[in-house]
Amino acid sequence: MLKIGDKFPQFNLVSVTGSDHTKDFTNVTLDTYAKNWKIIFFWPKDFTFVCPTEITGFGKLNSEFLDRDAVLIGASTDSEFVHAAWRKHHVDLATLTFPWLADIKKELAGNLGILDTNSGVANRATFIVDPENIIRYVEMTDMSVGRNPQETLRILDALQTDELCPCNWQKNDATISV
Repeated sequence: MLKIGDKFPQFNLVSVTGSDHTKDFTNVTLDTYAKNWKIIFFWPKDFTFVCPTEITGFGKLNSEFLDRDAVLIGASTDSEFVHAAWRKHHVDLATLTFPWLADIKKELAGNLGILDTNSGVANRATFIVDPENIIRYVEMTDMSVGRNPQETLRILDALQTDELCPCNWQKNDATISV
């Protein structure tokens, strides 16, 4: 698995932002988000049970990520058509606007080192990537355990201070001076 300090790999994937394939599908690359921090999170499969709780959890914080010049990018190894169908048929996902990448060839998941060899799908993994495309945070959990999007936002806030942040630090708390 790639680690903190590594460059996030380049990609060129179909991005889905809704359920209408005539207007909600576009190809994107890492350079599409060149000047932004990027929160890239993978889930194992569409039409499952834990995944929509995480996706909607991140979606509820989308405006807060945007306020911090960070783009939220979801991804799985499902196709763009599966992504669109899931958005259309799941009430909690229908209104989300951030892009979901369709990594159907599993190249990005493989390059990141998060592909589960037993199931053939991506593990539940989160990357915070700075504007220079350097990985600044990485997390991977068991497929049965959902993430905490609020914690991802807290970590982004801490990274953006470029200071030493103590345990349980929150935005606007004092940092550590040495």
